[in-house]
Amino acid sequence: MANVLFLFNHDAPHQVAHLAGVAAATARLHPEIDCVVGYATDRIRNQVLDIIGDEPCGNLRFVQLALPRWARWVSSIADRILPASRLLRLRLNLELFEQADLVMSTERTCLRTKKHLAPEKTPLYAKIPHGAGDRSVAYHPDYKKFDRAFVAGRKVVDQLVEHGVPREKVVVIGYPKFETVDLDAKPDFFGNGRPTFLYNPHFDPHLSSWYNIGPDLLRWFASPEGQRFNLIFAPHVMLFRKETHISPEYKQARRRPEVPEEAIEADNVLVDVDGPHLFDMAYTLSADAYIGDVSSQVYEFLVRPRPAFFLDARSDARAEDDEWHHFWKAGPVLHDLASLTAMLDHYGALGEQYREAQQELVDYTFDLSDTPASERAANAIAELLESRRA
Repeated sequence: MANVLFLFNHDAPHQVAHLAGVAAATARLHPEIDCVVGYATDRIRNQVLDIIGDEPCGNLRFVQLALPRWARWVSSIADRILPASRLLRLRLNLELFEQADLVMSTERTCLRTKKHLAPEKTPLYAKIPHGAGDRSVAYHPDYKKFDRAFVAGRKVVDQLVEHGVPREKVVVIGYPKFETVDLDAKPDFFGNGRPTFLYNPHFDPHLSSWYNIGPDLLRWFASPEGQRFNLIFAPHVMLFRKETHISPEYKQARRRPEVPEEAIEADNVLVDVDGPHLFDMAYTLSADAYIGDVSSQVYEFLVRPRPAFFLDARSDARAEDDEWHHFWKAGPVLHDLASLTAMLDHYGALGEQYREAQQELVDYTFDLSDTPASERAANAIAELLESRRA
């Protein structure tokens, strides 16, 4: 029996919805495959189970990526600046990788296990991105080291091939996370009839708007002038996991500002830095308009085209980066708070100006099909394993 390790090696559950359904579909559709969910924490395990629900998956096994006490102590200190827990979980659970024929992961760190495995015990590695973004880091050279890339649509195919990944290694499956939500839903978190904006900054200290503009943006929404709107502050979950963030890509480190007290106390501002709605699209579906910078969650918002605004707060913008920012075609790109707030009253009309461009971006990013993405991925996994045996 072939063995597939579905790897959930992270400290937060924001990647779970991109892979959990694929694990369940593989176990359901291909009983000839032994499916192992390797998970980091109980919170992640529970998130996987929430997504799978009551679906019968008889050959789906759960195995925790356990750390001994000394490793937990070391990582509790080192995690403040480095992903120490993730790396130690890989290094100390190599037997799971030795037993696998294929490792399915949402991130690149799993490739580090290769250098510790004998050639005859090295599995195939496949990646499903945990998002649909455009940043240059999404096309890291490590993509060439994967045996397969399972991607959402034509956009990532074009860009991976352009960067040297053989076309035959890239498989379009759609976007599994969309299966976990009702895309027609519109939750109401305020009940006051005011327009709701979602502010969704990234954590990268070079690219994120939070460090230079974010706290003042929250203060503005909490002020009498901003009270005519609602604001959901739902940043990338990793932003508030550390006090200091380091960007290896841009060789920059910055201390993260805290959330202003005025925003926490304001009735029209919802602050959520670690709740379950950061992962289930409730906020992206509820908002009337989006404010962001480089987070791939903008595409989850644009699956229903609506007004979007982008904050470019870089102190030393690099022209070569901007070719990656396709999503900045979906709305105005602004460089300071005053320019943004001056536009907010006209968000509806501005949204109409960009609606066609938004729909083109969505169509280019997501290959949506009557066949669920998780099933497309499960069948592609079975074909990959069969080709390896042939």
